[in-house]
Amino acid sequence: MTPSQSTITPEDTDSADPVQEDQVVIRDTPPQRVHDAEDLLRALAALILGILVTLAAVYLKGIAAGVESDMRQAGNAMDWLMDVPTAFLQQAVTVTVVLAVLVHLLVNREWIQAITAPLAMFLGFGLVMLTSNLILKAGNPTLIASFSSQNAIGSPVLLPDFYAGLAAFLSAAGPRRLRSSVKWGWNALYVVAIIMVAISSNSASGVLVSLILGRIMGMVVRYLAGTQNKGAWGQGVVQAIASIGIHAASLERQDPSLDNDGQPLPALDDDLIEASRIYRARDRDGRTYTVSVMDGQLHTMGYLMQLWQWIKLSGVSMRRDRSVRNSMQHHMAMLTELRDLGLTTLHPYGLAESAESSILVLEDDVHLGPLEPENLDADRAKQLMDYLRRANERGFTHRRIRPETLAVDQSGSAVIAGWENGDSASSQANIALDRVQLLALIAAIIGVDQAITAARASWGVKTVAGLSPFCQMVAIPAQTQALPGWDRQILTDLRKQLQTLAPPESVAETGQVTLSRFSLRSFVALALLVVAVAVIVTQFNLPQVISAVRNANPWMAGLSFLLGSLSWVGCAITLGVFIDPAKRDFKGIFLSQVASSFTSVSMPAGVGPAFVNLQFLRRDGYDNTMATAIMSAVVAVQFATTFCLLIGIGLFTGRNTLSGMIPTNTLVIVIGTVAIIAALIMAVPYTRRLVMERLMPIVASYARHLIEILTQPRQLVVAVLGAVMQSAALGMSFWAALMAFGCRTNVFETTFVFLLANTLGSAVPTPGGLGAIEAVLFSAFRLAGVPSGVAISATLVFRVATYWLRIPLGALAMRWLSNHNRI
Repeated sequence: MTPSQSTITPEDTDSADPVQEDQVVIRDTPPQRVHDAEDLLRALAALILGILVTLAAVYLKGIAAGVESDMRQAGNAMDWLMDVPTAFLQQAVTVTVVLAVLVHLLVNREWIQAITAPLAMFLGFGLVMLTSNLILKAGNPTLIASFSSQNAIGSPVLLPDFYAGLAAFLSAAGPRRLRSSVKWGWNALYVVAIIMVAISSNSASGVLVSLILGRIMGMVVRYLAGTQNKGAWGQGVVQAIASIGIHAASLERQDPSLDNDGQPLPALDDDLIEASRIYRARDRDGRTYTVSVMDGQLHTMGYLMQLWQWIKLSGVSMRRDRSVRNSMQHHMAMLTELRDLGLTTLHPYGLAESAESSILVLEDDVHLGPLEPENLDADRAKQLMDYLRRANERGFTHRRIRPETLAVDQSGSAVIAGWENGDSASSQANIALDRVQLLALIAAIIGVDQAITAARASWGVKTVAGLSPFCQMVAIPAQTQALPGWDRQILTDLRKQLQTLAPPESVAETGQVTLSRFSLRSFVALALLVVAVAVIVTQFNLPQVISAVRNANPWMAGLSFLLGSLSWVGCAITLGVFIDPAKRDFKGIFLSQVASSFTSVSMPAGVGPAFVNLQFLRRDGYDNTMATAIMSAVVAVQFATTFCLLIGIGLFTGRNTLSGMIPTNTLVIVIGTVAIIAALIMAVPYTRRLVMERLMPIVASYARHLIEILTQPRQLVVAVLGAVMQSAALGMSFWAALMAFGCRTNVFETTFVFLLANTLGSAVPTPGGLGAIEAVLFSAFRLAGVPSGVAISATLVFRVATYWLRIPLGALAMRWLSNHNRI
């Protein structure tokens, strides 16, 4: 927006104040509407409360009935209310509250909220009606009874819409702290709700859920429409800074820099305060100041970020400034303490407050400029590390060192800015985290070797070597990871070089510090565990399995398990041959294949091992492209080997029993669908350009790596032998399962039928092929002449030996790999 000019004259304010003796020139933009993230938080809190109320109404019926009974007994003292028509009471309150609030909004020229508040009310009515209909159509008597209440003078009422409509209206018209009409509207709504429950007109649970639905709708509408900024602007800022001794002659809003999405970027003028407005103030004596205004409505997002860091990181403390005032006071204290330490920072003058804004005034004697990555060299890298060392030695930590915090002062010296989230009296873990963030940032710009050299010169070899356990991805801000020079390999290289600086015995004794409470690895492990438990509980037919195992020859059943376990060795050989000899750890490779037996219980057959292989390779230091290429090479070799075995054994055995079981129609439908989608993508210019510019370079790089891997004859031969061992071991495992019931078959023929049936069954996307593999194996061997009873018993024993018994072993292997940071 174009700044508008306004003036303040002596007649406008108290003439006794010397600041008002002359006119004040103000150049500012009009207050803007803001989307307050706190509105979404309130909607989310209401949703959680609604779920709890519903659960309590259904499963804690005794408590809910007791609450209603107490309210009705208390209402006996108000028998006269029974003579008041409930519909009239509700309509009267609705009309009165809506009129009062709308008049208030119109008088205050809140045009948008005067439109959105009634709209939210209509949507609230619609939402509660929809919810009521869904509950009734569900036909659950317990749920319906939980919300129903017999009206003393009418019929049962389920989720009365009165409360939802009015709650949505008041929520969208709020907040209540700023408008007395909204505050009294809420009070009236609560009183009516209590009366209605007391006279048995509505159920307590029905009233609460209706109120909550309206609250959710109102908060969502209010967030989408935005609310008028209630902070200090223009004249309010002038009056606020006058309270700390700055009698402004002029106040001018500074145009912010915008990001690609058009959002204002933090500026070095006020030490990178998030979402602030920056002004340049000049007093009557000609002195200039930087005035940073932070509105309370915009502080919520910053607080949520602090809260998320506190939740995500383990073992390090994080700040949680609940109010904008706390945040500004802390920031000013940090800058003052750093200045007293002799470090170059902006100099705070004072702190003021007005309306819902906190105002930090900075003296205009220090000017910082951005340190562009191309201007960062070894000397400036050491200056930054010296700066951080001096702060850390006094217990000060930054907590969020990222590219935009690198700055230069008037003399050209490199400094660190943006101490809004910093803290004092910091732990050693926080100090180490600061140093890792700066080290990784510098390494991404000038290289790992120069970064390590500068760190050794500034912090000392012992200190630098001690940072190795903290070199984790969770410690690196997203802004650093977005740099053009950043790569995941940088962190691996840093960790390796830091470990070389430490004595060998200390490296062996010191494990990686746990910094993250949440990670992809822990989330995936938890998800796999939940799915595994669900699969076991719902699909494991224990009586049938016990019956089959009891009738089996224990020696042959044990041989089936051992032969099945031999397939792990074959998989490990196929994977291990493609791994660089310097990184080849046969124990870890073997256990990764054992661990895949755990993931197969929650992933489709074949997907689990590929997932584990990919994660294992990444932990070994391979980038995404190379890891994917190796994993794909393993899959390609295994698939080609299985296909060739089927062809070879089929030619010698003459079996064509299962040729009719191949799902031809399904296959061509899938292929045709994929072709249509690909053609549509390439037919549209935008998506075609996107594919050619972004996807094709990745595919080309991946294909190049894959070809390089598959064109090494010696490795390819060993990989094929491993794949043959895997397929043969599984085929012979099923042969042993048949032998456990006295069914003597040709081992080659059994292997052929097993490979073909297992391949078809694995194509069904159920966890581990569960259900599909059993059905196809049973059908295949029954068609091959094996008696039905033996076929189903052998299939069950085989699946116990090669699937169910592997789950706990795979879980143990997964735990070992996780503890040793191998996956």
